[in-house]
Amino acid sequence: MLPRSIILFWLQMFVVAAVGSSCALNAVAASEHPERILVIDGLGHGKADLDGLWQFRIGDDRSWAQPAFDDSGWESVNADSPWGSQGHPSYAGIAWYRRHLKLIPSPNTDGTFRILIPNAEDSYEVYWNGSLIGQYGRLPPHPTWFYSVFPRSFPLSGATSGVLAIRVWKAPLDIFSTAESGGLAGAPIVGDPDTISLYERALTWQYIQLELFEYSLVLLRLFVAVLCIVFWSHNRREKFFIWVGIFTVAPVALHMLQGMFLIPFPYGLARCLNQPLYVVSNISLWFLLIWLLQLNENRNVVRWTRIFACLSLIAGAADGVLALVWGSAGTGMKMANGFLASIILLFEVVPFFLIAIGLRNRQSVSRWAVALTAFILQAIHSIADISAFGQRFTHWTLFTALVDTPLFTIQGVEFQFEKVTSLALFASILFAVYHYVLEQQARNAALEQEMQSAREIQQVLIPEVLPSLEGYGITSAYTPAQEVGGDFFQILANPDGSTIVALGDVSGKGLKAAMNVATIVGVIRAEATNTSSAGEMLSTLNRCLAGRMQGGFATGIVFRLDSNGEATIANAGHLPIFLNGQEFALEPSLPLGLVSETIYEEVTVRLQPGDQLSLYTDGLLEARNANGELFGFERLRTLFASRPTAQEASQAAVAFGQDDDITVLTLTRLAAGEESTTQIVAPILDDVSVRI
Repeated sequence: MLPRSIILFWLQMFVVAAVGSSCALNAVAASEHPERILVIDGLGHGKADLDGLWQFRIGDDRSWAQPAFDDSGWESVNADSPWGSQGHPSYAGIAWYRRHLKLIPSPNTDGTFRILIPNAEDSYEVYWNGSLIGQYGRLPPHPTWFYSVFPRSFPLSGATSGVLAIRVWKAPLDIFSTAESGGLAGAPIVGDPDTISLYERALTWQYIQLELFEYSLVLLRLFVAVLCIVFWSHNRREKFFIWVGIFTVAPVALHMLQGMFLIPFPYGLARCLNQPLYVVSNISLWFLLIWLLQLNENRNVVRWTRIFACLSLIAGAADGVLALVWGSAGTGMKMANGFLASIILLFEVVPFFLIAIGLRNRQSVSRWAVALTAFILQAIHSIADISAFGQRFTHWTLFTALVDTPLFTIQGVEFQFEKVTSLALFASILFAVYHYVLEQQARNAALEQEMQSAREIQQVLIPEVLPSLEGYGITSAYTPAQEVGGDFFQILANPDGSTIVALGDVSGKGLKAAMNVATIVGVIRAEATNTSSAGEMLSTLNRCLAGRMQGGFATGIVFRLDSNGEATIANAGHLPIFLNGQEFALEPSLPLGLVSETIYEEVTVRLQPGDQLSLYTDGLLEARNANGELFGFERLRTLFASRPTAQEASQAAVAFGQDDDITVLTLTRLAAGEESTTQIVAPILDDVSVRI
């Protein structure tokens, strides 16, 4: 009968093994064996951690994979932490891990196992008894490694006893790498294929669970980005929504590259995209602040922000290009990486200046909420990035404190200070966008009211009924390119039986052009009763407009038409008129509103029965088709050679492709006894065609 002390000892060992492993493993310390063999007895449907001390050596020799190699002179390290934290800080290159194993399968198993490597930087090869059984990436001379490291398992086939050797390569350290990185960062695990597969999935789910907050934020960001696209499609000039969209989408792309969706992107490609994307994310915040803080009218702020954005983007793109050949990075490339990264960090202070400048303007609560949260988040990022910059030299730990340390945890999901502030900023931006949309709606409503007033003014200025001129047939057509236009024409009858005819075009379009038209028409109507000279009328109009058109100008033709067919014509920089389908030469002159003392010469012509004068604005000549081809003078001459009515000429240009306001006016001298007619067609008058 065995002594009682021996029975108690084995009973304790059985209890420890039952609690520590699901498959009742019995690990015997390697120190108890001359060959440092880790014995795992009874390995069946379960797993065992290959923790403890491994033989380790820096350098590279393929013979180190052989089981007969004597590694007794190697140092011993733990496999659950990088070599940088175990006496080899900042080492980048190849190193080997070796572990002598003896796996004793349980009777009810077939003796097939898999080895799981949870985490190793950056690429590695796994050998069992000298044979390569799997690899993650490729080692030099043509290295391939991944931006994010994921668990991988490999079959442990053949003998159940021997040497497990892992050849690991750490890529050259960049300016943000820590001194403690490199090699295995988690103890390998051995077990039956089913258990290892389940455990690999469990590690993946654990990673996903930690990123649940980011996954939900991604969905929210994508939703907001789609809304921004919809808003921008309704108003292409509203750049605010572009910057909101970029600001919300850029982090999604960054998270994808950094392994959020478990995609193993190659390091070179991922970092080549990551660096400029990171800069774009920063830049989008700059311009978002410019629009929210109403700094977009400050030309100096916008200009310098664009300059800083270009420099930062160039630095980010150049740093990304370095990543494509980072596997062979030497001292020069590392210095370039540090220089480019310092430029990117330097420009991270731009939001602080924008917020400081924005303090001068009165802003709504929603805008200041964005500014405040943006200030806090940028401060966190700047402090963290500066702390991470060269941290293996400075040994600062602010990066870990600000970015990695959770404030609180909910259902296993960690909420760091940086994440909470990002969510607050995102919420404040949504709030500001909501108020911005309301402000734009109110502004658009006010603008629409102004446009309606302008339409009403223009409807008053465009005669709904033209006066009947004895002995003449008149046709006119007016088709604005926008709701209100910059063309004008007037036909005013004088008490002496003569008629003043004026037609012209104001530079620009829209409300501003319409207001200038109102001024011109008012002066023409006033002068029609004061003078019978077309040249004097243009001179007076020119003096009134000089210096009052905000850099614009107007062209026009005025002529006095007598009942006997005599027409006295003055031109102010307008296009040539047509007489009976042929161009009629006029005296060249400056447009209205440029030089106040311009003199406008007159030309007199007598119209015979059947003669037709055709006047038009440049919208007819500059009509443009889908191929970008102008209507041009050749088509214009062909058109007027057929002596069309004003409506026919206007419709020809509209059908070709209207690009500007179109006004056409024709006057035909009638034979004795013919009845005078007038016709006006203008969509702005609700497409009413009036005939007398």
